[in-house]
Amino acid sequence: MVKLDAVHLIKATRHALAECESVEEIVAEAWQVQALAGAIGRHLAVSGPQSVRAEAIGLSEAGTQACLSSVGPVRCGGRWCEARADRLSQVQDPKCALSDLSLLLAETGVALVLVAVSAREEGLYWQCVEALDAADESGDRVTGMMRRLEAQEHGPAA
Repeated sequence: MVKLDAVHLIKATRHALAECESVEEIVAEAWQVQALAGAIGRHLAVSGPQSVRAEAIGLSEAGTQACLSSVGPVRCGGRWCEARADRLSQVQDPKCALSDLSLLLAETGVALVLVAVSAREEGLYWQCVEALDAADESGDRVTGMMRRLEAQEHGPAA
């Protein structure tokens, strides 16, 4: 298994989300996004800038919780989807990775809303709502970390 930096994995996941052709694929990619958010959170909690470590633990927990919920691993073409996040090796540029992750979470939210509003099955609708809640929570954590990095970069206001 080839290991990749967070930014590369986020780009791969954005591409996979954009290529989805079915509701099942969109839901599977929503799970991939949450797994990736959790993995990035775990990595930053251990080896990221000190200013974001506490919030990174929250991101890790939010991503993990989402993966354990009904949004969790789904079947893709008759087999279980492998978590792309398992290929994470490092977060070389935390600020860039968090910015890209924020955009990916927003794009995931849009895709899930489109699925939810057209869902004919109540179960699918609620699965999308749950995934949206998870993406929002992860997005809030990412925004908090980005603010902390920005504040650290610019120092205290005069």
